[in-house]
Amino acid sequence: MTSAASTAYDVAAVRADFPALRAGAAHFDGPGGSQVPRQVAHAVAATLGSPIANRGRLTEAERNADDVVLAARAAVADLVGGDPGGVVFGRSMTQLTYDLSRTLAASWGPGDEVVVTRLDHDANVRPWVQAAAARGATVRWADLDPDTGELTAGALRAVLSDRTRLVAVTGASNLIGTRPDVAALTALAHDAGALAYVDGVHLTAHAPVDVAALGADLYACSPYKFLGPHLGCVTAAPALLETLHPDKLLPSTDAVPERFELGTLPYELLAGTTAAVDYLAALGGPGGDRRARLTAGMAAVEAHEDRLRERIEEGIAELPGVTLWSRARHRTPTLLLTFADRPAAEVSRALAERRVNAPAGNFYAIEASRRLGLGDAGGLRVGLAPYSDDADVDRLLEGLRAAL
Repeated sequence: MTSAASTAYDVAAVRADFPALRAGAAHFDGPGGSQVPRQVAHAVAATLGSPIANRGRLTEAERNADDVVLAARAAVADLVGGDPGGVVFGRSMTQLTYDLSRTLAASWGPGDEVVVTRLDHDANVRPWVQAAAARGATVRWADLDPDTGELTAGALRAVLSDRTRLVAVTGASNLIGTRPDVAALTALAHDAGALAYVDGVHLTAHAPVDVAALGADLYACSPYKFLGPHLGCVTAAPALLETLHPDKLLPSTDAVPERFELGTLPYELLAGTTAAVDYLAALGGPGGDRRARLTAGMAAVEAHEDRLRERIEEGIAELPGVTLWSRARHRTPTLLLTFADRPAAEVSRALAERRVNAPAGNFYAIEASRRLGLGDAGGLRVGLAPYSDDADVDRLLEGLRAAL
């Protein structure tokens, strides 16, 4: 596997592993789903081509299925610092959050409160809002500061009470990149006696993650945002999952984490998830166990992407009539732009003509878009990924200058 030395991030070596890049586009669309290295595609194909069946330990086909699932749980646990026995897979983060919201809400009633934020993707808002409504519970909103893009501890503290049952908060905004102080926010939630559900879909793609340090009781992420296939996962302590009882089929197992996984898992996608995690670990060099290599690898990715982000921000500052909405002190390399004289969608089309992929919209962070005063239209989103390089940045800035 291609790897980047811990002392120097070799983006050329990384790019060589991504067949999609040969088509020639500059991809700034990673926040919506990253491109995939050949190692992931090969793992998916190999699993589809192997003897496979329902999980078990009797036949080769059963063992193959079981091994794939156990390996994927271990891989995700290493990536986020969790327990393999608490990793739940599903079709998407949205689907899993809806399932868990209904399960958790079974114990709520009138007088109970749930906190959501104006910063989050709607997948970490609407499931909780709708579950609360179904149980007669109250929804309270932690506000986003539109001037700074920050979600502060004070904003959360203002809406907590001894009736709060759950706080849903993002690890990083998929719209403007804001990385709130999740540990401080979850500590407040725990002080109020509430669970903390953290949407780590955007954060996991850009920085090392430790669910215990973040204080996340349940941590959601999506492999297709960090070079893997299209599915979602939630990591929690197995002891917490043991206390939750989702609706399920009578003959299906009641074991944790399987009781939360409805139907047969997509084995080929789980194999691809393991391959994606292994790829990120390889970026951390050869030393240490996989968790240590992942921490080093994601730190290298973070440094590489932040350097490119600073280049883009410097270039944007020289362009007339451009507003940069990604202003938080701590943020991912995800920038939201609007333009004084042109709709963001028009600029996106102009960039696409140059084969620079930077989409426009609210990207399901509709509460944040509205709170920023951008309505449902949002802006142009520029997102970096491990395979982004300086030539991509040059093409983006040239395209923006031509479009304006």
